Amino acid sequence: QVQLVESGGGLVQAGGSLRLSCAASGRTLSRHALGWFRQAPGKARDFVATIWSSAGSTYYADSVKGRFTIPRDNAKNTVYLQMNSLKPEDTAVYYCAATGRLGITTRPTQYNYWGQGTQVTVSS
Repeated sequence: QVQLVESGGGLVQAGGSLRLSCAASGRTLSRHALGWFRQAPGKARDFVATIWSSAGSTYYADSVKGRFTIPRDNAKNTVYLQMNSLKPEDTAVYYCAATGRLGITTRPTQYNYWGQGTQVTVSS
């Protein structure tokens, strides 16, 4: 079992930055692929970014490529989502997720463990 707890959401102006954190307990994150997803009201849960392998391979949705990064601190058993140049369309609840599958995993159904979500609101 893996328990995930997100933090770091909030209200920010367009063009600003936020860093979300996802702290894990139960198992070491280095043995899992980690992903960030987001869900706006009335919309499906969308893939944002994922990191896997000991080398820290990453993959991003086109909508956030070049603006977001997904660093991981194995010593702290924590994965982050660094969000820069935020836009109003980035407003959503952001979820951290973990899976034992490796490689590029972008579908919510591929993930076994989920955090409770944290709200990010970007004002124009």
